[in-house]
This record gives sequence, structure tokens and C-alpha cells, in this order.
Amino acid sequence: MEETWQFLKDLTNPESIVKLGLPLLLFVIFAETGLFFGFFLPGDSLVFISGLLCATNPELMGVNIPALVILMSVAAILGNVVGYYFGKRVGEALYKRPDSFFFKRRHVDATKTFYEKHGGKTLFIGRFLPVIRTFAPILAGVIKIDIKKFMLYNVTGAVCWIGSFCSIGFFLGTKYPGVKEYLGYIVIGLIIITAIPVVLTYFKERKSRS
Repeated sequence: MEETWQFLKDLTNPESIVKLGLPLLLFVIFAETGLFFGFFLPGDSLVFISGLLCATNPELMGVNIPALVILMSVAAILGNVVGYYFGKRVGEALYKRPDSFFFKRRHVDATKTFYEKHGGKTLFIGRFLPVIRTFAPILAGVIKIDIKKFMLYNVTGAVCWIGSFCSIGFFLGTKYPGVKEYLGYIVIGLIIITAIPVVLTYFKERKSRS
């Protein structure tokens, strides 16, 4: 039981995920971008730190930066595809699903608000926003967005998201190797910055409903 709890704790720590190996890293990217229970997994910070450690500790990653970007992009694309077909199969019953440890209705509401404002572009914009990133492909399936349109936003969003965050991390790791000593602060900063739009959307949704 203790080992299981420790593993779950490691899944919320980007540095621990990277150190546990590339397969787990790719699975977390896959799960966080399409499985409804993946919203609690690290996304932006994981991609950033992967690029940073690829520069400062290449032996740990086992691949070079181009291969890392490609592999993570593929994992993110496949995650969205699974999320899309899950949403298509579940349909509007998702809106009636009760809250549980792995599912929160407010996350669906926040994502729905993004769709009402941005339409299909939510799939692209959502790549850069936690929680929205997880539920955007699922709701795309629920509302049955055309698959060609979905794949366009899916692929371009994945490549831009992974490519930008991973490359920035790699650049900083190359130019300033000592920055890896401040990973904890970097993770907290990224979480706060990327969570602000989601929090604002959530409160906006609550206000409009009241």
C-alpha cells in the first residue's frame, strides 16, 4: 500500500516522472491530454522539465531533443484522439456524471465555457491550459466536432505546445545549467501562471450561472 501511495505521489512530481523513465513520461503526457482522470497530472511543468533535463542530464533522458519533442508530441496527439472517441461514445451523459475523486463537473463546465467563446480553437488554446487540456478533446467528441477539423487542431496544438515548452526548457538548461537546482520553484511558478486563465474561467462560469 505504501509503495502504491508513493507511486501516485511520484505521478504528481514532474522530476520524479522523468527520473522513472521515458515510457512513464510518455504515458503521463498521453493520460493528461485525453483521459478524464488525467487532469491532476503535471503537463506544462513536465514538458518544460523534460527539455531542461535533456540539456543538463542527457543520459537520464536517453534521447536527444528532436526525438524527445517528436515522441511527446505523438503521445499528446494520441491522448487527444482517445479523449475524442471517449467523449463521442459517452455523449451528453458526461454532463450528468456525478462528482468523484477522478471527475469534477466544474472542469467540464469550465471547458464548455471555453468552447462557447472560442469554438474549435479551444482544442489549440486548451493545449496551454491545465484541466482544459484534458477535457477539451473529450467535449469535442461529445459535441461531435468534424474529425478532420479536430485532427488539425489536435496535431498543430500538440506540436506547438510540446515544441515551445520543451525547447524553452532545453535552451535554459543549455545556457544556464545551474537552473536545474531551482526546479521546485519553476514548477510552482508554471502551475500558478498556467492556472490563472482556468481559475478566471471557472469563476466567470459560476457568476453567469448564478
